[in-house]
Amino acid sequence: MRNFILLTLITGLFACSSETPPEQPALEMTEIADGIYVHVGAHVPFDEPGADDIANLGFIVGSDCVAVIDTGGSVAIGNDLKQTIAVTTDVPVCYVINTHIHFDHVLGNKPFAETGVEFIGHAKLADAMHGNRAFFIEEFAEQLGPDPEQAIVAPTRGVEDELELDLGGRVLLLQAWPAAHTYTDLTVYDTATATLWAGDLLFMERIPSFDASLRGWLAVMADLRTIPAKQVVPGHGPASSDWPAALDAQATYLTALLEETRAAIQSGQFLDEAQESVATEAALQWTLSEQHHKRNISRAYTELEWE
Repeated sequence: MRNFILLTLITGLFACSSETPPEQPALEMTEIADGIYVHVGAHVPFDEPGADDIANLGFIVGSDCVAVIDTGGSVAIGNDLKQTIAVTTDVPVCYVINTHIHFDHVLGNKPFAETGVEFIGHAKLADAMHGNRAFFIEEFAEQLGPDPEQAIVAPTRGVEDELELDLGGRVLLLQAWPAAHTYTDLTVYDTATATLWAGDLLFMERIPSFDASLRGWLAVMADLRTIPAKQVVPGHGPASSDWPAALDAQATYLTALLEETRAAIQSGQFLDEAQESVATEAALQWTLSEQHHKRNISRAYTELEWE
């Protein structure tokens, strides 16, 4: 009898130890509203380890399908996002939406490239990604995995102005914008929860940077304020914030950059002089200003020099 009990206990312990533990999300996610999941990127410089996970990304769950918003800066992050979605919901992914061209938002696309998934972006994004293909492969080969040539997946559907997507029980409004942070900026508005995914048209905590037009960005921000959102997901920074108050800090910095660069040009300062004086106090309010502020001044100077 004693041997039988001992054998039963051992068998039970073996059975427990051989059970596969439930799969856990690979990325930390916050559900900021019903069916709205956000992963917040780290404030890491572009040239340091972990730079593939600096952008905010996430997904929106409808009754019929899931829309992914940005995929991170590497195939590995894209895989982590895909796995996290799989353990969060049984609803299939049907759309991957890229908010703009920058590597930290698009290089995780490949894991989602399967039948039934449509990739969507600004009307200019596909051409921009094809044009930057060699650059991505050269600069981000490690992030693109063992087959970099096949790892870059561009949108197959472009948004010229606006596009509505029905996920089942919730409609997303996608809107393409003129040149601002980049030439390929796209926002996503969830009508069910009044949540705006602003992409990099909004930075919080991490200093804003731009490739397209400072004046254009300020103009777009004025239009963004008219969107009837209750909360916003920025491209970088806290998962959600009050709207449109979340724009205020960025507006203050970009306005200082515009006005002080213009004044520096009018007073005859060369670029290197302007980089030592323009909006220095405004820049100190932001994380990583030492990496990006002088570059912002250079781009602003180039844009404003012949206005």
